[in-house]
Amino acid sequence: MLIEDAIAMLQLHEIPGKAAKMRAHYKVERVYWGLTTPVLDDHARKWRQELPLEDRLQLACDLWGSNAYEGRICAAKLLTQARIRPDDRAAWQLLQNWLADVDCAAICDHLCLAGHRRLGADLTRIDEMDGWPQSPHLWTRKAALSMTSPWAKMRDPNAANSPIRERALEWAAELAKDPSKIIQQAVAKWIYELSRKSPERAQRFLDAHGHKLRNAARKDASRKLPPPL
Repeated sequence: MLIEDAIAMLQLHEIPGKAAKMRAHYKVERVYWGLTTPVLDDHARKWRQELPLEDRLQLACDLWGSNAYEGRICAAKLLTQARIRPDDRAAWQLLQNWLADVDCAAICDHLCLAGHRRLGADLTRIDEMDGWPQSPHLWTRKAALSMTSPWAKMRDPNAANSPIRERALEWAAELAKDPSKIIQQAVAKWIYELSRKSPERAQRFLDAHGHKLRNAARKDASRKLPPPL
């Protein structure tokens, strides 16, 4: 599918005035098409079903390259599924390449939704993420936590998944001292989700590393835990 045709299909659903409101809200200078999330969901689902993998990867690449807000979100949605057959290595590589371009929370979140499925499909990919917490790029640091967040939500991770959780906790410990409010919130959210499934492990983390967090983040992370005696 040609990128021009895909954009034309999406822009048929533009809501008048919405693009200007989005630009004011997100405060990032780029093209906005004034589309709703359900429109992006519907088109991405349709294209995932209809397009051969090679064509879908090319469309995703072109949509990301448009630098339009909805284009980049739709690109991530094209790669958001549990299984990509016959081989998802190109999809994983695209997501890693795109990460350096991320410049806002919403696009980061959608990219990480696609990314955690690719990580789930091949757990050895955690090794390729090992440098992310030290990245000078804010959203790459955040992605280290966002992309591993499903492992915080597992009640009893098995032998394959437990090391992923522990690696992510090492990153959270490292990032707990990060001065960025965005990273502080990401660490707090990760530990909060962990506390809902494994409160003992979350408490051990906070006992060891909670002092590195700002007061607001530490309080947010411990919302589900019993108050200290």
